[in-house]
Amino acid sequence: MNTVEFTLNGQQVKAATGRSIFNIAKDLGIQIPHLCHKDGLTPDGNCRACVVEIEGERTLAPSCCRSPTLGMKVQTNSERALKSQKMVLEMLLADLPEQGYKWLDDRAEAPHGELSQWAEHHGVQVRPALAELRREAVPADLSHPAMAVNLDACIQCNRCERACRDLQVNDVIGLAHRGAHTQVVFDLADPMGESSCVACGECVQACPTGALMPKSHIGPQSVDREVNSVCPFCGVGCLVTFKVKDEKIVSVEGRAGPANEGRLCVKGRFGMDYVHSPDRLTQPLIRKPGVAKDVSLLDGHTDWREVFREASWEEALDAAVQPLRALKQQFGLKALAGFGSAKGSNEEAYLFQKLVRTGFGSNNVDHCTRLCHASSVSALLEGVGSGAVSNPVRDVEHSDLIIVIGSNPTSNHPVAATWMKNAAKRGTRIVLMDPRVTDIGRHAWRTLPFKADTDVALLNAMLHVVVTEGLCDETFLRERADHVAELKAHVQAFSPEAMAPICGIPAETIREVARAYATSKAAMILWGMGVSQHVHGTDNVRCLIALASLTGQIGRPGTGLHPLRGQNNVQGASDAGLIPMMYPNYQRVSNKQAHDWFEQFWGTQLDDQPGYTVVEIMHKALADDSDPHKVHGMYIMGENPAMSDPDLNHARHALASLKHLVVQDIFLTETAWLADVVLPASAWPEKTGTVSNTDRMVQMGRQALQPPGEARPDLWIIQQIAQRMGLDWHYEGEHAGVEQVYEEMRQAMHAAIGGIDWARLNAGSVTYPCLSADDPGQPIVFHDHFPTPDGRVRLVPAGLISANERPDVDYPMVLITGRQLEHWHTGAMTRRATVLDAIEPAATVSMCGADLQRLGVVPGQRVQVASRRGEVELVVRRDDGTPEGVVYIPFAYREAAANLLTNAALDPFGKIPEFKYCAVQVRIPQAA
Repeated sequence: MNTVEFTLNGQQVKAATGRSIFNIAKDLGIQIPHLCHKDGLTPDGNCRACVVEIEGERTLAPSCCRSPTLGMKVQTNSERALKSQKMVLEMLLADLPEQGYKWLDDRAEAPHGELSQWAEHHGVQVRPALAELRREAVPADLSHPAMAVNLDACIQCNRCERACRDLQVNDVIGLAHRGAHTQVVFDLADPMGESSCVACGECVQACPTGALMPKSHIGPQSVDREVNSVCPFCGVGCLVTFKVKDEKIVSVEGRAGPANEGRLCVKGRFGMDYVHSPDRLTQPLIRKPGVAKDVSLLDGHTDWREVFREASWEEALDAAVQPLRALKQQFGLKALAGFGSAKGSNEEAYLFQKLVRTGFGSNNVDHCTRLCHASSVSALLEGVGSGAVSNPVRDVEHSDLIIVIGSNPTSNHPVAATWMKNAAKRGTRIVLMDPRVTDIGRHAWRTLPFKADTDVALLNAMLHVVVTEGLCDETFLRERADHVAELKAHVQAFSPEAMAPICGIPAETIREVARAYATSKAAMILWGMGVSQHVHGTDNVRCLIALASLTGQIGRPGTGLHPLRGQNNVQGASDAGLIPMMYPNYQRVSNKQAHDWFEQFWGTQLDDQPGYTVVEIMHKALADDSDPHKVHGMYIMGENPAMSDPDLNHARHALASLKHLVVQDIFLTETAWLADVVLPASAWPEKTGTVSNTDRMVQMGRQALQPPGEARPDLWIIQQIAQRMGLDWHYEGEHAGVEQVYEEMRQAMHAAIGGIDWARLNAGSVTYPCLSADDPGQPIVFHDHFPTPDGRVRLVPAGLISANERPDVDYPMVLITGRQLEHWHTGAMTRRATVLDAIEPAATVSMCGADLQRLGVVPGQRVQVASRRGEVELVVRRDDGTPEGVVYIPFAYREAAANLLTNAALDPFGKIPEFKYCAVQVRIPQAA
């Protein structure tokens, strides 16, 4: 590292070349006032509060954007520097309203954030004559559901603009006018609530004076405590700080975590008040005798008291477990099944699958990975020997080219998308490959909107170009790949010219993108459920593995394969064994060595055959009574298959047909309405435990609140059920013995997290594999070998397989389902979050303008969308990124559940349903 020596306040200092005087002084404990400067933002130097005196220079210099040179003599506290600093603070403070934040409440005068703090630090008082020149008041803008805008408190430091433009790359905030009339504006001076703002709140976190604030935490409110944790929504794994006042989370700030560096999205920053919803379950419930499990109850209009009665925990636990034990005794070990949760902790996932395997007696345990990335995991385990990502999302900063395929990251993984947009601003080329042109397309070098269901055709055409144009990394293939010849021979038939009519992308564009990917110094592939949720999802990922392998774009910084995980702990829940064919750390239940090890480790006999997956369990619940493997009873923790499964009419019928159903959740979800016993559980801010994000990073979540009423920690409930099932479990310690559970899980997953003990996690995030205490963790894997039996990647050719259901005369359009920015999964949490529901309160169906014109429909009109399985009614939204002949429906809305329409056809390898393609019709409802 190059260093420079200079004098700072008379002291000889050695510092890294290029560092700012401000940061060097900060490291030495020297305080310099600053307002426009904030760590993470590009230095701007416009406020002039941080000026210092440099010997020999006529003018004072802003320390935030000035680096020292050899021999430079700097004074931060000279008379001249201090006088200037104080003058700046006084002039800025003089322009702000006397009443502080009184514009929003009736409290007395309050300080203006960092400006007041620095004024107090420097003993600055505003002279009355200067205060008389205060600028004219500006009305507050309260148009946005989440944020309040008070430009009276704005000092034009442009932190908000840089946060919006440089960090989040949303380009909503700018500065308008000139001189004394300069003003922060949103878009074309629109009210914030009517602008294109996506409510990430980065501007709020950046603002030093309170000109931008969350409505839930206005002014300098003191809080009772601040608790560091992890965001409970998507798989990015943003670190957060919960600010708690009167036992409520009043605001959330992003922390400088490895995945987010303080950044958050609208859900992470403004979506936490779901934990305070009046809908929270606070008492165990037991279904009243004679009350049928009628799916009509799911309309949301029935009073729960007509269906359930409250019970004590002792009674509810007995009512939950005794029928499960009886069903097991009567019908055998296959009679019971369990759905665990990707929304809880690793410890909960581990204990849940252990309960099903050792207490129920089978491997009939699954969770939502079956509905999102099961085919990705299947292909990755087959090809590279690991179901996790090879490189973290932030590694795109080292990429020359990024392929984003089957993913809408700005909506589904917003903070991950910021790293992609940051990379694009630095010159990295983004290639968006998706039937829908989504927001990331604005930052793309090339956009390939291929026809839905033609992923394999497009990817095989790219492989053809790589093979036939001599773009393969032959050294890599010779040393590290198997079945190369078979793959090369297979793709000969898939020329871009032959595939162009199938996938709808011009042959020359396919060739251009394939060449660019193959010849880049470092290229990375990131994909979402648009790749995995097909009957050919495994084949789609096989093609991606082949593309990375043929070109040697794996095992180095800026390269690799990254399936973006959907929920906060879907990676960790899968790692912990919450899947029917794998023990923890992806050890197959049919592998005798693994089976024998876990039998000894858990001290009980185990089934050596894979269990049933989510969709298969639903089929087995409706099987004939003569089927010896019919599922009669279920225990569901934190999952909502009555909303998340495909062909919901079938799934709901299956759940209602069970002889006994126990549901453990924080709300009376659609699934809970069909339960015999409902157990009130803990929300994420109410528990301590670990989660593993999409980057393979294990992180600690800490309890900020107590569960409401009689609700109990999930880990405690699992143990109570286990004990009543006859298991001799005794985990001791705080938070239902979470540390003991983690340490047991660490033994079971030693090959992944053996070097990450509980104390280490308390100190910070650690990426696995991490095999020893001095192993820093391995964010990038596959450097020189793959964790396959022979250490080589296995290449598997993929042919063209059509969707299970194609459009026809009766159902001429294609339905694609997915998420939207504000709502997450089945909406159980986000639709109970005040801000999120205010921004997106109603179910919508998106179509392009051409289809709207053809159907004679206008945006805002209600239409019916029907498939062969059901129909829903929604409001039309125009989206010209959606191709002709396609409709897009988010699946978070109970009143218009998209999965009533979707097809339950399965990928034969990953056993994942085909959510991303089915035939539908759109019609205008008949007048009543």
